[in-house]
Amino acid sequence: MIQATNDAVLDRLMSLHPKVIDLTLDRVYRLLARLAHPEDDLPPVIHVAGTNGKGSVIAYLRAAMEAAGLRVHVYTSPHLVRFNERIRLAGELIEEDALTALLEECDRVNNGETITFFEITTCAAFLAFSRTPADVVILETGLGGRLDATNVIDKPCLTIITEVSVDHQQFLGDTIEEIAGEKAGILKRNVPVIVARQIPAARQVILAKARDVGAPVIEEGTDWTVQALAGGMTVLSKGVEQYLPRPALPGAHQLHNAGVAVNALRALPDLEVSDQALAQGLKRVEWPARFQHLVSGPLVDKLPDGWELWLDGGHNEAAAGIIVDEIRAWNQQGDGRPLYLVFGMLNTKDALAFLRPLAAVTSSLVAVTIPGEENALSAEDLADAARQAGHMASTAENMESAVDAIIASEPQYARILICGSLYLAGEILAENS
Repeated sequence: MIQATNDAVLDRLMSLHPKVIDLTLDRVYRLLARLAHPEDDLPPVIHVAGTNGKGSVIAYLRAAMEAAGLRVHVYTSPHLVRFNERIRLAGELIEEDALTALLEECDRVNNGETITFFEITTCAAFLAFSRTPADVVILETGLGGRLDATNVIDKPCLTIITEVSVDHQQFLGDTIEEIAGEKAGILKRNVPVIVARQIPAARQVILAKARDVGAPVIEEGTDWTVQALAGGMTVLSKGVEQYLPRPALPGAHQLHNAGVAVNALRALPDLEVSDQALAQGLKRVEWPARFQHLVSGPLVDKLPDGWELWLDGGHNEAAAGIIVDEIRAWNQQGDGRPLYLVFGMLNTKDALAFLRPLAAVTSSLVAVTIPGEENALSAEDLADAARQAGHMASTAENMESAVDAIIASEPQYARILICGSLYLAGEILAENS
């Protein structure tokens, strides 16, 4: 009954305040003022922006801090299965009845004024964080940074810019320089910023913004580096080399994400996280739908012996490159099982840019329409894009049919990767996790 009530409130908010994006902070400031400014009554805030790696970095930070006994509030988006995944209060997902009460309170106080769905739910998160004691808040931007609803925090204790690449061009700009400028909009005077490795054009913009606002920079490649070792990794900073276990999240790129988290923790001396807690966090971290090996559920039950089913919510060219690197690493290790894709994507994304790098490492692709998403590209359009990108492609009516078709086409064992959208990933995890 509580979950049904929660869903009803979210549906009402979505209909009253449609899921559109109109980047400005005016509406957020107005509602927060009516709520007596909960954003001014928070524990120290770590603000995270970037295109790829935000969620993984936040997962490492949370895991290490909680291993150290700290109480951590976390705000992320989007959710995969249930909306309450977006708000963690002192380490626990917000309870459904508490979430419903907060959303209803924010809607009542907003009193019918124009506001977007993300803005009103962000205000609800601030309200929740202000009413529950904690040691730190980790805050993820929803889109961009400069005009994102989360960017009302005047003085975070730290900002982080993860890898910036081309995404959301319709809102952030057509060039990497424009997009990086929007992401760097979270930088604040005298607040340190951890900068992950960047392509040169993005790096130049971020460092220039840091100079302009007076934000001290702690940059990968200049101030610190990471290196893979057998069974682990090292982080070298200021001449000090720290050995750590290999992160639990798969993929070589996760060493760099872990390095960002390690240096973020070093930049926060008031939040004590021991080396032991950091190591425990790296080994225990979980972050669904990021190159996740699925091991249970109806789709897994369909697989013959020796097959594997993987899931990834990445949806841009940089995310595709990460997948390609991981597949090539498997091949180099002698595990050259054929890879088949099941692919769905929203019409706000560039299917061709995502699919082109993957053509070199996949056997074929089955396109599906993401169920229940009005902005989903049709399976037929996705298959056409896949063929243009160099894939052998077909379509299926649903996920079960797609998996069945791949199994029928491959006489030996293989891997299937479901990819292209976090919305699609959420559908899969709801039934297979």
